[in-house]
Amino acid sequence: MITGVVTEEWEATLAVTVRAVAGRGEGVETAVDTGFNGFLTLPDSMIASLGLPYHSRTVVTLADGSQVALRQYEASVLWDGTERDVLVLEADGGPLTGMALLRGSRLTLDVEIGGAVIVEPLPQTP
Repeated sequence: MITGVVTEEWEATLAVTVRAVAGRGEGVETAVDTGFNGFLTLPDSMIASLGLPYHSRTVVTLADGSQVALRQYEASVLWDGTERDVLVLEADGGPLTGMALLRGSRLTLDVEIGGAVIVEPLPQTP
């Protein structure tokens, strides 16, 4: 189980550990963004600090329908005790956790300031 909190800015947040493959890890406070279908976004300063290796460029569609090209980097995320290899998009703003990272999970929110944010694995089906 992964836990977080709803902030005074009404963001559901989770702390995740991000690292370059075979690199040092750093705790990152992220906002959950159910409108983002990728794994994770980080600002360029954090990507540089972690030394994430460049992967490729990709075109993404923003909420307003516009499209932009963003750089992607390779990283590993500690997710509920398991290392997961992910692609991180370089994006302005605060770090975001997207739906690809939440895949296979149940997300529960107590929507009040200081409320619990809980991510649990879905039961395995036979």
